[in-house]
Amino acid sequence: MCKVQARTWDCATGNGQAAVLLAEHFKKVYATDISKTQIKNAAAKDNIDYSISPAENTLFADNSFDLITVAQAYHWINWDHFRHEVMRVAKPGAVIAVWMYNLLSTDDKAVDELLLDFYKNIVGPYWDAERKYVDDNYTTVAFDYELLPTQSFEIKADWTRDHFLGYLTSWSATKNFEKEQHYPPVDKIETPLKALWKSGEVKHISFPIVLKLGRVVK
Repeated sequence: MCKVQARTWDCATGNGQAAVLLAEHFKKVYATDISKTQIKNAAAKDNIDYSISPAENTLFADNSFDLITVAQAYHWINWDHFRHEVMRVAKPGAVIAVWMYNLLSTDDKAVDELLLDFYKNIVGPYWDAERKYVDDNYTTVAFDYELLPTQSFEIKADWTRDHFLGYLTSWSATKNFEKEQHYPPVDKIETPLKALWKSGEVKHISFPIVLKLGRVVK
């Protein structure tokens, strides 16, 4: 869908996971993040240029980019201000792609039910307000570009129970719960989870990917 694969801007790049993949297809990737720590620890590659910058106000020249991407961070951005910046730095006809992954599922219905209870009822009140946009599969975010067709995607992996619990521990809501309650919320599900998922046993997991694509029309 990108007519030219020369320059891309990966906005809110975090540690550069998306930027590294984009660098395999574009001559030059400019990756920005508001976090100095994230940029410092981002994965290095010869054709990636990292810099610290908010999404809504960059130092890029006008009409710079063939593709603009935001991975798992669009719900944190001021959409109106960001759109103004996109219209400035994107080339006419450039593509903007934003995507996120939602709550994972496993090949075990009982585990999924336990996970959903943990997600909604145990740590649910501790999610940041912006999480609602993820729960809505980005259907309620502002995306005022010429819409392009997309496909359904998912990330698949094989996890052990320890990997699964480690992932739950990494959630911001989990950390917020523990900070307030002074104990890890995974303690609430560890016993029933052990009854469903033996130590060392591998289960198939999948993350649904939501992708929004747009054409920048000037």
